[in-house]
Amino acid sequence: MTSQACKIAEPWLTDPDTTRLFDLFETQGHQLFCVGGCVRNSLLGVPVSDIDMATDARPGDINRIAEAAGLRTIPTGLEHGTVTVISGRTTFEITTFRSDVETDGRHARVAFSNNHTEDAKRRDFTINALYAARDGAVLDPVGGLPDITARRVRFIGDPDARIAEDYLRILRFFRFHAWYGEPEGGIDPDGLAACAQGADGLDALSAERIGAEMIKLLSASDPSQAMAAMQACGVLARIMPGAEAAMLPVLVHVEGAHAPVWTRRALALGGEPVKDRWRLSRADAERMRQGRADLSSGAGLAEIAYRQGADHAWDIALVRAASLQHMPEDGFEENLRQAAAAQFPVKAADLMPALQGPALGKRLRELEDRWIASGFTLTKDTLLDE
Repeated sequence: MTSQACKIAEPWLTDPDTTRLFDLFETQGHQLFCVGGCVRNSLLGVPVSDIDMATDARPGDINRIAEAAGLRTIPTGLEHGTVTVISGRTTFEITTFRSDVETDGRHARVAFSNNHTEDAKRRDFTINALYAARDGAVLDPVGGLPDITARRVRFIGDPDARIAEDYLRILRFFRFHAWYGEPEGGIDPDGLAACAQGADGLDALSAERIGAEMIKLLSASDPSQAMAAMQACGVLARIMPGAEAAMLPVLVHVEGAHAPVWTRRALALGGEPVKDRWRLSRADAERMRQGRADLSSGAGLAEIAYRQGADHAWDIALVRAASLQHMPEDGFEENLRQAAAAQFPVKAADLMPALQGPALGKRLRELEDRWIASGFTLTKDTLLDE
């Protein structure tokens, strides 16, 4: 696969919304390319969700060209050269070619450029620095096409320098390997060494950025190899102290065809709570807290399903199965759904007025525990007779 021979033919590239932008910019004498994930995913046969574009037009010109054509624009990141343009039903992020002037490991000060090769050199991985012209011809300034063919995630140029520009690239390296890397080829050794060398820089990143990357990484179909490499080079211990990646490949096997759930995988890793380290949403933090409590409580899975829902109980079941290295029994998931749908037959009114206040609550809990222990089979009359 070479840059001269490689072309993509994708519906999104010839869509009227995309074609309109090419017409507008080229009429004004500007270059415009699709770039990054949309090109990478098309070459890998992965669905494309977002279309990013790069141009030699300055941000003010991007606004002028789009608004003159009646298109809506959003100043997404003008200081970095990015304008969001909405054409028809499609949202495009259009960014001026740029080069880094100064970086501090989190932010960069950029200079605008007229050259897509300079723009490519400031990007993170070779597979993310591919540009597609309107006819589908792929431009490859930094050797990304051979890495696409090999499904190899490799930093552009000097890995240490790329990481020093933004330490989040350490986590992105593992995330991209989990999503796009070839497991048989292993993880790029130069990149791995640079991640180990630059791991101290992770301390300067915000919890939100770390959490967002880890959630994406754990949502890959099989993040086992990436997580094992993270642990081996000392990165995992910095963002999830005490975590162990050993159970993850077993869990992935036990999950089978079930959709990945990042909280389930995070529970299997163990370690210290990540609520604050990853700045989780309130809902996600509660799912993790409840999952940890249920894993350590020894409560029956039917009871967990009844109290927390079938999906939560299934996650606990899979993590427990992975820890014991066996598959859940056939039909077990349906049993959990039946338990989750069970309705406790006794109401507070059934015990009043003989019982009131704390005594009433205590008796209701006792009867509910008895009913759960019976496999949800005891009837209301039987429970009340007790």
